[in-house]
Amino acid sequence: MPKSPQKRFSQPESVKENRMAGRQITLEPYNPAWPAQFAEEEKRVREALGDVALAVHHIGSTSVPGLAAKPVIDMLIEVTGLAELDARNDAMRALGYTPRGEFGIPGRRYFIKGDVVRTHHLHAFVAASEHVTRHLAFRDYLRRHDVVMQEYAQVKFAAARDSGFQSDIYCELKNDFIARVERQALAQR
Repeated sequence: MPKSPQKRFSQPESVKENRMAGRQITLEPYNPAWPAQFAEEEKRVREALGDVALAVHHIGSTSVPGLAAKPVIDMLIEVTGLAELDARNDAMRALGYTPRGEFGIPGRRYFIKGDVVRTHHLHAFVAASEHVTRHLAFRDYLRRHDVVMQEYAQVKFAAARDSGFQSDIYCELKNDFIARVERQALAQR
């Protein structure tokens, strides 16, 4: 009988540490409920955004079967235009999202859901932008390359530990791996 994806990694079932300041990093084994959670939220977001949302994609680690992840559903929305999306901020607030603007990435609109416990991150870009292409390429590459996906899990657990569970340092420690795999993924498109 094949091993369950939840048991693939030798790390603990969950890596957590409470912190006085900043966001706590929590990595959990892959949860097969994540795609259904994405689909449920996708319906709400599409309804709120109407024809502004051309496509909604499940991205990030929760979109890769077998990959340990922070239990936050990442969504990528391809939109007709950023001004049109900005005009729908009240509709997104009604769903519980907080608009954060570009949040460090020009041409993006970023939304978070959940104050104390984050549940969703939305990254919106104009349809077919280079950011859309690279996010989808990275996700699809991890889905197709099990060894690389497992290597990424190891990188994530090490980054969580080595960062002292600080979110910004955790992300920084993963950057080299992500950039390398992203280049490989884009080269194969």
